[in-house]
Amino acid sequence: MDTKIQVQLSIMMFLQFFIWGGWFVTLSTFLGNNLGADDGEIGMAFSTQSWGAIIAPFIIGLLADRYFNAERILGVLHLLGAVLMYLMASTTDFTVFYPYILGYMILYMPTLALVNSVSFNQMKDPTKEFSYVRVFGTLGWIIAGVVISYAFHWDSEAGIKEGMLKNTFMMTAMVSAVLGIFSFTLPKTPPQVAKNEKVALSRILGLDALKLLKDRNFLIFFISSVFICVPLAFYYQNTNPFLVEIGMENATAKMTLGQGSEILFLLLLPFFFKKYGIKKTILVGMLAWGIRYVLFAYGNTGEFTFMLLTGIALHGICYDFFFVSGQVYTDSKAGEKYKSAAQGLITLATYGIGMLIGFWAAGKSPTNTYWPMAHIIGSLSGYIRAHLPFWSSFYSRYSLKMKKSPINHSYFIY
Repeated sequence: MDTKIQVQLSIMMFLQFFIWGGWFVTLSTFLGNNLGADDGEIGMAFSTQSWGAIIAPFIIGLLADRYFNAERILGVLHLLGAVLMYLMASTTDFTVFYPYILGYMILYMPTLALVNSVSFNQMKDPTKEFSYVRVFGTLGWIIAGVVISYAFHWDSEAGIKEGMLKNTFMMTAMVSAVLGIFSFTLPKTPPQVAKNEKVALSRILGLDALKLLKDRNFLIFFISSVFICVPLAFYYQNTNPFLVEIGMENATAKMTLGQGSEILFLLLLPFFFKKYGIKKTILVGMLAWGIRYVLFAYGNTGEFTFMLLTGIALHGICYDFFFVSGQVYTDSKAGEKYKSAAQGLITLATYGIGMLIGFWAAGKSPTNTYWPMAHIIGSLSGYIRAHLPFWSSFYSRYSLKMKKSPINHSYFIY
């Protein structure tokens, strides 16, 4: 890949995830303090991510794959998103805010697939080249948190009281506008499907992969993936306000420890696959989920601050060892014909169905001192109802098979 193109793609990834990390992490704190939203309304706001994930295949399948270049759609979506971000910054009522954030997430979620399409189109070997581009996305998320906490102190106690968190939307509106304009300078990524070629709705939605659910092992893994996203939604929605409420300073920046560990453990994944196989790797990821919620339940900002920070840092293991490993497993089960459809089905199950349930449940749980117990309940529920039966039918022979399967980098989203 040409150095100039690699730089362009790296900048694109950096801006893409700077935008998401620049407002999503502090959203719950903003809604509760600036708009006076209750827990149910906060859950509604976060669930827009799931609705965006559910609707995204229509936008990608009907537009990017058939009629327009991916980089142009990316530019238009981010420019429209910048307008909605600007409007969100100026709202003072949740009933006005909600349509804006719903519209924004419907626009933003498809861009996650579009930036990957633009990248892959320029790469000779994505399994080797993509990670060097994608890592800038994680850095963008990290730097967004550092800017909020250390550069502007918007999430400090004084900043929150003054309503400064609204500036996160203004900041990301500007960055979104920059990325929107920059997208039109990216390498051309033409449609992959001819305009006159008929594409069934089932293909657009990835429903062709439903045949895989006939396999009992894959069915149980599918159900496990849905349930693991229930406690994950608790983490996304409640971690920042929880840390703020118990008095942790610069909470937004400290939460980026999770993305830092994600980089580290992403690099360690090939070693774990080769040494232990997919089964044990996923087991470690599942165990990390339970441990992190215990740490959140008993940690504090005094002598047990290390428990909170460790719980945040475990995000790398929790995400990479379960989600990425699961994507490798899915890739191996799908075969050449249904690879894309199968990955789309898993994405729909996790970021769509699973998190939709999780955000609804999180909206029913208060973000005060009872919040850690909600974490544990959500985690144990996922284990008892979905995860444990998985291992009674997930045979060891898949461990050997997975060692030869490449990582599908196209689904590395937080």
